[in-house]
Amino acid sequence: MVGEPILVMLVEDNVDHAELVIRTLEEHKIANKVRHFLDGQSALDYLFHRGEFSVPAANPRPHVILLDLRLPRVDGIDVLKAIKETDSTKTIPVVVLTTSEAEKDVARAYYNHANSYLVKPVGFEEFKKLMDDLGFYWLGWNTNPEIKE
Repeated sequence: MVGEPILVMLVEDNVDHAELVIRTLEEHKIANKVRHFLDGQSALDYLFHRGEFSVPAANPRPHVILLDLRLPRVDGIDVLKAIKETDSTKTIPVVVLTTSEAEKDVARAYYNHANSYLVKPVGFEEFKKLMDDLGFYWLGWNTNPEIKE
C-alpha cells in the first residue's frame, strides 16, 4: 500500500457519527478518501459494482470498511455476511463500529468474520481518540494482502 491512496468505506446512517469519523480520518491524514454510505444496500451495490456503481474503475475497492450494525434497507450483519462470503471481498478488513454492547451482537459479528468490533463511546473526546487509534492501526500499521480487482 506504499504510495497508494487509502480508501475507507464508511457505512453509517447517523450523519453526526459519520461526520466525526470523516473529520478525524482527514484531520490526521489517515485516509485519502472516505466513501460514506447511509444504508446497507448502497454499500453492497458499491462493493459488487451494481447500479450506479457498475464501473469498477470509478468505484475502487476500499482498504477497510467501517460498518454500523443498525442500518436501513439491509442490516449491518447481512452486509458483513455478503462481504465475507464473496471471494472478491472477503479479505477486506471489516470493523464493526456500533453503539451496541449486546453480547449477541458481538457474537454475531465475529461469527460472520468481522475483523474487529468497536463500541462507539458516548463522549466526543473518547470517540475522537477511538477514531485516531483505529485509523493508525488499520490504515497505518496493519498489513493487508494485495488483491487486484
